[in-house]
Amino acid sequence: MDHGSIEREIRIDAAPEVVFDVVSNPEHVEQWWPDGARYDPTPGSTGEIVFTTPSGERAPTGFEVVDAIPPRRFAFRWTQPPGEPARADNSFLVIFELTPAGDGTLLRMTETGFRERGWDDAKVAAEHADHVSGWDHFLPRLTAYLGRLGARR
Repeated sequence: MDHGSIEREIRIDAAPEVVFDVVSNPEHVEQWWPDGARYDPTPGSTGEIVFTTPSGERAPTGFEVVDAIPPRRFAFRWTQPPGEPARADNSFLVIFELTPAGDGTLLRMTETGFRERGWDDAKVAAEHADHVSGWDHFLPRLTAYLGRLGARR
């Protein structure tokens, strides 16, 4: 199995403008993905997202906006070591691409950067599996959150 990327595609019953806001604006993002988000959704902005561990500890991780082209594309790097700028060799790259699809949006999510970090094959496979599990959990929360918003055109 290739552990170089994760790709997901989902159809969402909301306009691309609405979906873009929900995948880029930290106030929306923390409703479906991390427990906290602090960043400006503009290219070059740095900040953090915070997950709560099963033991209740808050675990912040670095976050840097790479690209923001409303309502078509939002990209960011994350998980770089504390105090370091995000680079291809120390972080993951997540890209949300949004395409109008009838009266909704086709969202394509891609995450890369597993092999670029210099890890051995076992570590790459473990990190990849962890992120696959994570996206399989969180992307349905994205669509559910949009549904609760009653998001339409």
